[in-house]
Amino acid sequence: MAVMEKLKIFVVKEPVVAASCLIAGFGLFLPAVVRPILDSWETAEKVPPPPLNDVVAGVTGKKK
Repeated sequence: MAVMEKLKIFVVKEPVVAASCLIAGFGLFLPAVVRPILDSWETAEKVPPPPLNDVVAGVTGKKK
């Protein structure tokens, strides 16, 4: 029996499991492929993060 035929039978017998496998496949595929593509584009200069003291002061509402 061909692989495609077995796959069709699997999808008919277990549609929820087949859908879960498909979603998991996308979940593994996208970060493995898209992230290196985005990294290779080397977008504009990186913005340095603000100092931690400023962030804490902004969150707590305490001004310097």
